[in-house]
Amino acid sequence: MDRYEVKSRKKPVDWVVEVPGSKSITNRALLIAALAKQKVRLTGVQFSDDSGYFLQALQDLGFQITVSKENHQVIVEGLGGVLPQREGEVYVGSAGTAARFLTAMLGVSDGTYIIRASEQMEKRPMEALFRALSELGCKVEWLKEPWHLPVRLHGAGEIIRAMDGPAVLHLDISKSTQFLSAFLLTAPMFPNGLQIVIDSSKKDGSYIRITRQMMEDFGVDVCFDGKAYLIGEETFYDRKEYRIEPDVSAACYFYAAAAVTGGRAKVRDVYGSSMQGDLKFLEVLKKMGCTAKETPDGICLTGPEGGKIHGVSVNMNDFSDQALTLAAIAPFADTPVWISGIAHIRGQESDRIQAICLNLRAAGIRCEEYTDGVTIYPGEPSACHIRTFEDHRVAMAFAVTGLRTEGIVIENPMCCRKTFADYFTVLDKLCDDPGEDDGEALL
Repeated sequence: MDRYEVKSRKKPVDWVVEVPGSKSITNRALLIAALAKQKVRLTGVQFSDDSGYFLQALQDLGFQITVSKENHQVIVEGLGGVLPQREGEVYVGSAGTAARFLTAMLGVSDGTYIIRASEQMEKRPMEALFRALSELGCKVEWLKEPWHLPVRLHGAGEIIRAMDGPAVLHLDISKSTQFLSAFLLTAPMFPNGLQIVIDSSKKDGSYIRITRQMMEDFGVDVCFDGKAYLIGEETFYDRKEYRIEPDVSAACYFYAAAAVTGGRAKVRDVYGSSMQGDLKFLEVLKKMGCTAKETPDGICLTGPEGGKIHGVSVNMNDFSDQALTLAAIAPFADTPVWISGIAHIRGQESDRIQAICLNLRAAGIRCEEYTDGVTIYPGEPSACHIRTFEDHRVAMAFAVTGLRTEGIVIENPMCCRKTFADYFTVLDKLCDDPGEDDGEALL
């Protein structure tokens, strides 16, 4: 499918949706399971391009893995922090989590490994991660551009094990908190403990809290004193089964659809107790005039009558994956929408701030671009083609704009395979009007 024309709505949505498991939690769980001291069964697994690259990389390193896509299940034979092979080559595609997490794991191992990536991933920031690995004693050979993938790593495992006390490294996480999560997750590979000193002004974040919560779920405690993270000696992951939450990031597109059409959307098994930071987007939607209610089978969000949402000013630094979603519905607000704190999204799959402005202007919407954000003014979008820049979130977010605007065409829609391969299939099923209510679309 080269392009997808969104089916605009004549009436409010009334949807019940089931979304895949969280990509962020899936890839963290895969790494934890590989480093666990026994077999781990993961359920609710997301099978997208990103998780596929992660799974394949672990298999290429020699890990024994059993996959059941129909049951959303993966079984990993953990080896207690030891890698099955002392040399090898992996390909991480465009998966940021795979690139950062596997680079850290291989960099603190005993082996020599080559890590290759897509052209898109080769451009994304990695310098802070490589500097920290070098500080630990890992030798890094650049195969193309310095401080970027692809690389050959000569792991620092022997040096780390010979240390008298905790390994200490300094880390800047201003461009990506994945750098910190990567090292935290490798804790069982530091027998004498690990101290990570954060040099950047940003020292915590929602995805770091997910990492810490999951590590604790598997029996490894992480202490944070406001400046540094500390993991004690002789830690190991000890859990045999783990259930992965539904992807709140994916759920938010359907909640946004309810907001701009004045309808209702319930996403199954998404609850207020979720550890995912994107749940904060529901609080933004409430400020815009929506109401949300937690039901036994998931949160149901109802938009204001006629989709008459209000403008907001919001710092989205801690849930920046939803900046595109908010931007996509912002033209329908009654006052301007100001999004700030998102400078780092310029270095993700695309320059997302630039993608927001380019596509909104193509639709005839006035917006002002800043280094760390954007202001979007009210207006009636016109028909246009949405340039996705191979970025899944651009494709999925602007599909919501098309629910209230005829003629919105998403170019290269299947870039959504990165995290939600069936997104446009689900959207089609929901938009095919079977009667009084739209009904359900389940994966």
